[in-house]
Amino acid sequence: MSDPQAHGSHAIDIGADPTDPGTGTEAPTNTGPRPFPGLGVRLTYGFGTDRGLRRELNEDSFIAVEPVFAVADGMGGHEAGEVASSICVRTLGASSIIGSRTPQFSAGDLEELIREADQRIRSEAGGHAGTTLTGVLLVEESGAPYWLFFNVGDSRTYRLSNGTFGQVSVDHSEVQELVDIGRITEEQARTHPRRHVVTRALGTGDDAEADFWLMPVEEGDRILLCSDGLSGEITDEGICTILSDVHDPQEACDELIAATLRSGARDNVTVIVIDATDLGDRDAERTTVPPGGLFAADGNGVVPEGPA
Repeated sequence: MSDPQAHGSHAIDIGADPTDPGTGTEAPTNTGPRPFPGLGVRLTYGFGTDRGLRRELNEDSFIAVEPVFAVADGMGGHEAGEVASSICVRTLGASSIIGSRTPQFSAGDLEELIREADQRIRSEAGGHAGTTLTGVLLVEESGAPYWLFFNVGDSRTYRLSNGTFGQVSVDHSEVQELVDIGRITEEQARTHPRRHVVTRALGTGDDAEADFWLMPVEEGDRILLCSDGLSGEITDEGICTILSDVHDPQEACDELIAATLRSGARDNVTVIVIDATDLGDRDAERTTVPPGGLFAADGNGVVPEGPA
């Protein structure tokens, strides 16, 4: 794997002192099961990022701090895409729900948080930097655990559930619009010269509206969040095969990144894999939420300590 910290990118272990970002040279990785206290759901997850083989900088950022999981891809061709993606994950990390147990957090609440990220990017970068955003929150809805998915741009969220694999998010891109009207096929979209042109983004352009989906958590659910550095190199079939065959979520992340590198890794690649098990098993609960990880591409991101 190539060095994900090249040219000043910085990985942060949220288990460390939040006032000391450190000087490590490797992106954070998950080291074991992380039971999620609340509603009897156990989450186990892994994460990783790599700048790839063609790019000088890693403009991807991510947050995996329960109950928030998200990937932000700083937009190539704009000034300081790494700044935009970092502001985005830092804004999510500053939310009061960090460290909560399946909070009662609605799509409207999340929309406000994403709007805040958009405004902060525009204020700090003057509209010259943008980022995509895709992610999921584990929330409580009607006394049950639900996935609250969200997406702006062409980073993607997938779900493997009960033997069925599919993309939850819908790409906000020119090629997706061409696919939707039947002008090109999904396969043609993979190599189309306009495949990297997004129609929605945070921090730049006229449309920063997010899409939302609320779905009940099912036993054995596996969620994948990724930047288009993965989906642009590996087909959905290839992604599904790795997610189905590699049972440990951190190992699945490592293999997805390794497969991207073997395919040429023309872009930065970032992945988060989340498994949900032990639904309804109160013995799986803990009194505290374990630490996660954050990668801020600009090197300045620290997630504040959540509530006890």
